[in-house]
Amino acid sequence: MGGLVGQSRGKAVLRACGCAVAGLFLIAGCTADGTPKGGTASGTPGTSATPSGPGGTGSSGASSTPAARPSSSASIPMPPVDESKQPKTAAEARDLLGRIIVAEHDLGPEVVRNTPFESDPGRWPVLDEGCVWQTEGLPDDVLATSTRHFHIPAKDGRGRVRINATVTVHHNREESGWETARAMEEVLRCPDQKLREGEDLKSLWGGALYLGEQMNAWTEDAFTESGKYVSAQDGGPYDYTWSQAQFGPVTVAISAKGAEGITIGDLNAYVARGTSEMMIQAKQELGKAAG
Repeated sequence: MGGLVGQSRGKAVLRACGCAVAGLFLIAGCTADGTPKGGTASGTPGTSATPSGPGGTGSSGASSTPAARPSSSASIPMPPVDESKQPKTAAEARDLLGRIIVAEHDLGPEVVRNTPFESDPGRWPVLDEGCVWQTEGLPDDVLATSTRHFHIPAKDGRGRVRINATVTVHHNREESGWETARAMEEVLRCPDQKLREGEDLKSLWGGALYLGEQMNAWTEDAFTESGKYVSAQDGGPYDYTWSQAQFGPVTVAISAKGAEGITIGDLNAYVARGTSEMMIQAKQELGKAAG
């Protein structure tokens, strides 16, 4: 990782060049019913999403996209964080993230669990100097993290879609903000990334928005990333998208890897739905009640 100077520079550049694109995705996140990057069952990378490039290699049926829901994170005003509710220990953080992270039914009736379902809670993804994802023990600024792995089975000419959901709990808002800054630095430093042998992300780019920028009324700091996913097993290139949002000490993220017959719109709908659901839960768990 590049240090504070590199993180700040990366944040400034991405914010300058990515606002317009990220704004388009945030609109979807507000109107649709958010592990490590592209994660694997062992906890290899899988967290980040911005619409980019052409759509998928085919056209999916209407059933492949979750319907918009009347309730969304936009329907809950951004409350101040109640510091008395912030977890102080790893056990409290694990309990909190368990109440925030989505289950398969939150993403859609066709979404099922992977096996294994959850990542190793004691591991953390790190993008090394060669742009290859590795895992290490949790850093000092992380109280707890969890990634759940889902997929939509291949059916009727459509390939399998892989979806990951991650919640990370830090000690405070400053630490969760630096997690977002590091994500922005990583996409600048490594537009091509290796998730593991035979599985790669290509041509990544992203954008970020603070609360109040470009219709972002739902998260304190939003980061979205997209590119192409290539796999020796699944083929490709297919669309890849990831979105991360922040509320107080918590970050939530959804990543989605496309497949044959899946469009970027399909992926964005699942990502928007997941981030929205988790932000609603984070606000309810940590926000101050209206006076």
